Order: sequence, then structure tokens, then C-alpha cells
Amino acid sequence: MNEWIDPRTRIWAIIAMVLGVGLLLGLELVEEPDISPLELLLELVDILPIVLTSVGVVLLVRVTARQREEHVKIIRDLELARAQGQRWRNEARGLLSGLGEAIETQFSRWNLTEAEREVALLLLKGLSHREIATVRAVSERTVREQARSIYAKAGLTGRAALSAFFLEDLLAPIEGIQ
Repeated sequence: MNEWIDPRTRIWAIIAMVLGVGLLLGLELVEEPDISPLELLLELVDILPIVLTSVGVVLLVRVTARQREEHVKIIRDLELARAQGQRWRNEARGLLSGLGEAIETQFSRWNLTEAEREVALLLLKGLSHREIATVRAVSERTVREQARSIYAKAGLTGRAALSAFFLEDLLAPIEGIQ
């Protein structure tokens, strides 16, 4: 709770308590000028809970208002992040769609069969020969043969060269490497 009550508010709360107690004791002295110190102390004990409760209520109202402001700010920030995320997804969707079309165009240039296209995409996604065989419900040997055919038709040396072929121009160049 203390992180919601700044030092200036604490000072005002203390001043309000002291003034409240002083005012109530002053009123008591005006009403009963002959009051003894012991009776005055008992009056202080009577009025102190009222003053403390009043100040506590004011502080709680202030803390609640700050929490509400923070809540509204968090909601606003979350909505902004969601909007930015949606914009990024929409932009990326268009780019990825274009990349998918470019990959398909290249596969056509290499004259890949439909089965080879599927294997090539799965290789680009990083699946092993065994995983591709499982996904396609064929033998691992068939996948290896299709992969060799893909590399031969593309004039590439293997999986790394296939991935590099498509990723090379997508990634920012490293300084000093051409």
C-alpha cells in the first residue's frame, strides 16, 4: 500500500490527523473548560479512532483512485500492444504469402514434382527425413531419394544449400561478408 501513497500525501495525512485531534480536543476544552488532564486524555482516546478512521478512508479513496488510473493505463497499453501485434501479423501475412508464392515459382522453375515440392517444403521447415516419411506416410528411403532428386534438379549440394537459397536474400547482410 505504501507504494501508492507518495511522501507528500503522507505528510498531509499526518497534518490532517494532528489538526483533527487538536480541533476535537479544542472543542472539548471550549465545552468543558474545567476538564482534568486525565479526562482530557480519555477524550483523546475517544476521538483518536474517529480521526484515524477518517484519515484512513481518505487515504483508501486516494489509493483506489491511483489504482484505477494505473488499471486504465495498463488496459490502454494492452490495447495498443494488441493493435501493434495485429498490424505486424497482417504485414507478415502478406510478406509470407509473397514468400510462399516465390518458393512455389522457384519449385516450378526446377520442375519439381508435387511430391518433391512437399518434401522440399518440409525440408525447409527443418523436418528430418524420418519425420517427413512419417508425415507423408512413405518410407524414409523414398524421402531420401526425393531429396536427392530435389538437390539435383536445383543444382544444390544438400539441405543447407536449399535453405540458404531461399534465406540468403531475406536476411540482412553481415558487415564484411558479401
